Amino acid sequence: MLLNKEQKNTLLKISRESLEVYILRGEILDFEITVKELEENNGAFVTLRKDKELRGCIGQIISDNKPLWQVARNMAIAAGTEDPRFLPVNKKELEFLNYEISVLSAPKRCNDWRDIELGKHGVIISKGTRNGVFLPQVAPETGWSREEFLSQLCAQKAGLAADAYKNDPDIELKIFTAQVFGE
Repeated sequence: MLLNKEQKNTLLKISRESLEVYILRGEILDFEITVKELEENNGAFVTLRKDKELRGCIGQIISDNKPLWQVARNMAIAAGTEDPRFLPVNKKELEFLNYEISVLSAPKRCNDWRDIELGKHGVIISKGTRNGVFLPQVAPETGWSREEFLSQLCAQKAGLAADAYKNDPDIELKIFTAQVFGE
């Protein structure tokens, strides 16, 4: 599913208003949505930046039977209040935040790590209860090679050996794409 400009702007507006109202009044907004694309079940991540620096990023890879607009609303609030790497966003920061949304395709199994295309594929790595995910935009933002990207995913995000993606037969790799847009 590809969203048009108006649909993207609607999701960005929902994300911004949802976090602002939640921080200011502790309320979770409801929206009257009539656009079928925003009612579809899709995963999404919301990334917050302040002065071009990461300020929070939380997502849901697969929707739990909630429409896309609700996933965006919930992930915006979570990115601003629940990302364990940061203190919750405060009222004074709200006007300085920029929002980016990544609407995700359904993940598909990847049998060979060499098939991963940097900048196109996001990657989920799993082994037992350990897992980690990088969005497609992580590779171009960091300048990592495919091996660096996957090593960082293993070590940073999943707590696995850096070369587990190559050497561990119990590793499961899944790939997905994302439509990424922001303010």
